[in-house]
Amino acid sequence: MTLNMTLELHCLAWSIVLGLAHILIAGNARTKELGFKWNMGARDEKTQDLNPLTGRLLRAQSNFFETFPLFASAVLIVAVSHAYSVYSYWGCLIYLIARIIYLPIYALGVPVMRTIIWLCSIIGLLMVLIPSIT
Repeated sequence: MTLNMTLELHCLAWSIVLGLAHILIAGNARTKELGFKWNMGARDEKTQDLNPLTGRLLRAQSNFFETFPLFASAVLIVAVSHAYSVYSYWGCLIYLIARIIYLPIYALGVPVMRTIIWLCSIIGLLMVLIPSIT
């Protein structure tokens, strides 16, 4: 059985993979810092301040999960309504590529570029919505 998925749905699937990467990368950094005992425990105790890289990875993860539900919803609206267009096509690509670039840029602590890349992802997300709201 072959699936004939649109580019929009492929981008959604790869965004899920990216979300899992965020979880694994940030979780691994935090576990390395706080230890397996902390990771396997109830995590009720207060922890020391995390090193800057671990903190940035956790904030990048949080930022991804702020926009991902909106992106997923927009893609599903387009898919269910068959409102595919050049905007949804390029919007999905822009969102996904920007979010892929965002993770290492945020982890490295690049301030202005991080914001520009985030803005590009939001523009991509809005582009996906264009066919649905016009």
